[in-house]
Amino acid sequence: MELLDGRPETAEGRLPREIRTYDYLDRLGIVYQRTDHERADNMEACNEIDAVLGVIICKNLFLCNRQQTDFYLLMMPGDKKFKTKELSSQINSSRLSFASPEDMLKYLDIEPGAVSIMGLMNDHDHAVRLLIDEDVLKDEFIGCHPCVCTSSLKIRTKDIVDTFLPSTGHSYETVHLVGED
Repeated sequence: MELLDGRPETAEGRLPREIRTYDYLDRLGIVYQRTDHERADNMEACNEIDAVLGVIICKNLFLCNRQQTDFYLLMMPGDKKFKTKELSSQINSSRLSFASPEDMLKYLDIEPGAVSIMGLMNDHDHAVRLLIDEDVLKDEFIGCHPCVCTSSLKIRTKDIVDTFLPSTGHSYETVHLVGED
C-alpha cells in the first residue's frame, strides 16, 4: 500500500460508484489522498490502512429506527464502542438497529463494508440524517471509503464540512458518545 494523490490513473477494474466519487470530489475542488488495498476484514488490516493514510478511518454505521422509516449515518472514532441507548436519547429515536444492506444500497449506493460519508452524494432525497461524534470533528482529517471497501481516502475535515456536505444538501448533527462500558 502507498499513499497517492487524487484519483487513480485509470478506471479499469473499478466500480462506477468509486469513479463517481472521484468525479464528485474533483468537481468540488476537494484535495484528497488515496490508498488502494484488499478488503479489510479485521482490525490488523484496518490499522495498516490507517498507518498509510496517517489518520484513523472513522467507524461509519448505517442505522434505522424500528419502523425502518428513519435512517441515520453515524460517524464515530473507530476506538469507541457503539451503544444504541446512548445515541437514541440524543436524537429522540428509540430502538435503533443496523439498516439492511438493501436500504444501504437504495439510499447511499454503498454495500456493507464500504459505508462512508461519500455515500451522501447519492442520497438525493435526503432520506439519511448524518450524525457525527464530536471527536471526529476535532481531527484535521477524515479517513473514509470512496463508496467501495478496496480504497480509502484522506480528506480535510474542513473540506467535508464546508464544501462536500453543502454540495449534497446535507447538514449534520453533532453527537456526544462516551462509548465506555
